[in-house]
Amino acid sequence: MEIGVEGLKAKLRRLVDAIADGGDGCDEVETYDEVARLVLQIRGLKFGAARNGEGEGVGSDSENNEGGSVKVPDHFLCPLSSELMRDPVVLSSGQTYDRRFIQEWLSSGNRTCPKTQQVLSNITLTPNYLVRGMISNWCTKNGVSFSPPSNTDLDLVTGNDRSTFTSLLDNISSPASPISEKRQAVRDLRLLTKRNKSFRAVIGEKPGAISQFLSVLSVPGLKDNPEVLEDTVTTILNLSIHDSNKKILGEHADVVPILIMGLKSGAMETRSNSAAALFSLSALDSNKEKIGGLCAIKYLIELLEDGTLEAQKDAAAAIFSLCVVRENRGRAVQNGIVDVALKNIKNETLLDESLAILALLCSDQEAAEKLKENGVLCLLKVARENPGKRNKENAVVVLFSICMYDRKMLRVVGEDEKLNGTMAWLALNGTSRAQRKAAGILEKIKRTKPKTPYSC
Repeated sequence: MEIGVEGLKAKLRRLVDAIADGGDGCDEVETYDEVARLVLQIRGLKFGAARNGEGEGVGSDSENNEGGSVKVPDHFLCPLSSELMRDPVVLSSGQTYDRRFIQEWLSSGNRTCPKTQQVLSNITLTPNYLVRGMISNWCTKNGVSFSPPSNTDLDLVTGNDRSTFTSLLDNISSPASPISEKRQAVRDLRLLTKRNKSFRAVIGEKPGAISQFLSVLSVPGLKDNPEVLEDTVTTILNLSIHDSNKKILGEHADVVPILIMGLKSGAMETRSNSAAALFSLSALDSNKEKIGGLCAIKYLIELLEDGTLEAQKDAAAAIFSLCVVRENRGRAVQNGIVDVALKNIKNETLLDESLAILALLCSDQEAAEKLKENGVLCLLKVARENPGKRNKENAVVVLFSICMYDRKMLRVVGEDEKLNGTMAWLALNGTSRAQRKAAGILEKIKRTKPKTPYSC
């Protein structure tokens, strides 16, 4: 005989009472399993009644079914995304969420249940195979596509994200929107793309989104506003963090020129964020070539020279990344990178970054020529006195290149070697690369020593 909902509820109550009493010799594991089975059975009966018009059946529309829109039961929707759960998991609070969205919640530092606000005793996520099976069965019966969870599905884009993003872009690009609304929309985009990584992914779904967003810089009353430029540049930086956006942003005709404009004429934070955005985009070689070709390196070097410490670090990182491409090394040398880097080394500011840049550039003969004029003595000091192995290595790499091109500078290094024995020490104690370069310098010094004539 088939048991109805009320009968199942009565059986469920008896099991719950048995668990609460903790007696009668019941096996708790089997009892809990039986409770879970009954709960799912009751839910299944209720959902079936709802689908047949006997209940309220409230849920989200699903557009993936073949026969038209159907209502997804609320129990199958993630409380965070309001979308059908693909990989349901249970928190310690007992609430079920889609794994990717609750992981995002926890990764942001939250330690409460989003639905109940209960403080979590732990952040273990337990797969809810029963709910997942029910969702799969429901999808099969209703012709709704249900793909298994993917480890690479990290974009976490929700319907709310898409709706908010579209609304903000419409406010920015619509001629009917007041200037105050456009200004606020740009500010909101900056904040949302900073806080929510899923929001950064939305732009890849809308081919015209970048142009819509950047149109704010052509609006009278906003195009010369330094705060709007800062928000625009910073939003580009936030968007560029999402890997798939680097190509989209780099290929857009206006993105890099706007970042260069920020470098040239923006306030210090704007310049710093422009440099950081260029560094982020330069992860792709195609972007390196484009950025270098548009004269960004000149303004990055200016920022390296006169920026705040944080801005200088952003500029140095961008310059180093861009100079991985050989064509950009000549541009950097021509725009004065050698003098700026040596100045930093002498002042012992940004020592790591400046030495790394020079070590990358020194194979270029023009760079080596510029280095020999002012660089040998301060580089010898670094190789001799700096405690960092990597800094010693970069210093001796640069010295090796200088000595290759100029015998006079080799003699200067040789004289220092007589006094301090720096190269001999590095040849024994440096990193493997430092050992090779120091040994190479010692060999060159040995070869240039005048030979002692034989006596009779």
